[in-house]
This record gives sequence, structure tokens and C-alpha cells, in this order.
Amino acid sequence: MNYAIRHLTRFRYTNAISESVMEVYMKPRSEGNQRTLAFDLSVNPPAEIHHYMDYLGNEVHHFDVPRLHNRLTISAESIVQLQPPPSLPDALEPADWARLDSEVEANDFWDMLAPSHFVRTSPLVDQLAAELGVERRDDPLTVLRQLNSAIFDVFDYAPQTTDVDSPIEHALEERRGVCQDFAHVMATLIRHHLRIPCRYVSGYLYTGKENQDRSAEDATHAWVEAWLPEFGWTGFDPTNNLIVTGRHIRVAVGRDYADVPPTRGVFKGETETELSVGVQVKLTDDVPFDEDLLPPLSEMQQVAETPPQIQQQQQQQ
Repeated sequence: MNYAIRHLTRFRYTNAISESVMEVYMKPRSEGNQRTLAFDLSVNPPAEIHHYMDYLGNEVHHFDVPRLHNRLTISAESIVQLQPPPSLPDALEPADWARLDSEVEANDFWDMLAPSHFVRTSPLVDQLAAELGVERRDDPLTVLRQLNSAIFDVFDYAPQTTDVDSPIEHALEERRGVCQDFAHVMATLIRHHLRIPCRYVSGYLYTGKENQDRSAEDATHAWVEAWLPEFGWTGFDPTNNLIVTGRHIRVAVGRDYADVPPTRGVFKGETETELSVGVQVKLTDDVPFDEDLLPPLSEMQQVAETPPQIQQQQQQQ
């Protein structure tokens, strides 16, 4: 299946700023069952865009706008070919726990087993693990399937109840959040209580009219991939209680969200910032995209430059 993705991001500043420096994680990965056939990234005000590949194989674009501006718009458009992932059995063998441990010992999975900014244990995490019975039993795939379903059942999907930088304790206390929170909770339980390598995946989900997904339509999405013997990195989407399908489009992988936010940057100026994001994911036969992805612009003021400030980031829904 071929998908077309349009991802618009606009920063509006109440006072003009003198410089913006930004990194962008928006180009879908080409690996396994996924191929990026076309990708275009543009910036307004115009800037020279550079890119590099990080150590996890994510392509990172970056740019500098070194002049006065009161808005910054980033437009990314992609065409991605995606085949269904290999079918999984209903279960593995109990002996695959030992096989998993042997593969972990023989390979470099340290980053995906260690604590990270958002994926770290705590008394609330331990309490949830005990409540859900998260421990090594049966076989690795059976436990991961059950954990995926349990998080879906225990947590309510509720946009705007957490912020982009909310620790997982917020979602654990409220038992609600968005896909970013669900992925962090599941990754923490997998790494610390099951000792299975687990990574955070940032991307998109094609919803379509026939699917009953709980996550927001036409938004960035997040899920996890856990390492399984024979199958390698295998995706689980606890927000929607899905084993990752031919509708999940991978953009970047990391230890958690802090490694792969869609946008990350700094600016010079004293101002308030408003972030607007619009995403559309369509079958290529269904394009063109809607033109009104972002709200209309209003007039801005201007002010002299001051020391750098951190750009806002967009939460994954």
C-alpha cells in the first residue's frame, strides 16, 4: 500500500525573533517492509536545509533562520510504500526466554534496556506491574500481547490531559493520556520488569474510515517495538490494542520521545510562542490534501533580540 503524508508545523511569535535553529525528525525510515519513495521538506522563511543520519538510522534535518521573523512554518510531504509485516504466531515457546537472553548477550541492546529520560522505573511503575502481573512466564510474545491489551484496558485515551514533557507518573496517577504516554508506560514495563529490549517509535497511523482506532485521526502517533527471537523488532500499539500493522508508518526510533521529537530547537528573542500542527495521512489515490490544515494567521508585533529560548515541541497524539 502507498501512503501520502503531509505534516505542517507552524510556530507563531507574539514578538519578532532574530534567529531560529531547528532539528526535524519527519522523514519516514526505509527498512524492512517500509520504503520512502519521495520526501520533500520546506521552510518559511526560507533556509538552507542540511541532514545527517544518527546512530539509530534516523535521518535528521536541520536548519538556521538567522534573521527577524514572527512565524516559522515547516512543511514535510512523504510518499511511503508499506507492506504488511510478517505474520506472528499466537505464541512462542517457553524456551524462547532463554533464546532471547542469549541474543541480548550477543548483541548491543544496552540503550534499549537502560533507563532513559521518560522510561524509568518508580514505585508507581512497580505498582502497575504488580497489578497487571508483568513478569516472565509462558513465552515472550504471549506476555507482550497481554501487556499491550492490559494497558489499552487500564488507561483512557484523553488528549490534552498530559503535556509533551509530562513524566509517566502523570499518566500513571490519572490512568489516562495519549499515545506518547502509553508508549512510555509500556516501554518501562518491558525494559525493567521483563528485561526485553524495547524502543520508542515515532510515526503516523493511517486510520481510514473502516478502522476503529482510538488515537486521534490525522496526527503524529507513537508505539513501541520489542525484540523477539526470530522476528527481531516487533511493534505493539497499546493506544489501540494492535500488533503493528501495515498502517503504521515509522519515522524515527529512540529510547523514548526525548530522542525523536518531530521538532526540536532554540530561538533568540523575548516572546510567547504558539504551536500549530496539522497532519494528514492518505492513500495516494486519495490526494490532494486539504488546504486548511492550520488555522489562519494574525498580525504580530516586533521586539529586539534577547538570549536564546527553547522552541516548543509537539506532543504525539
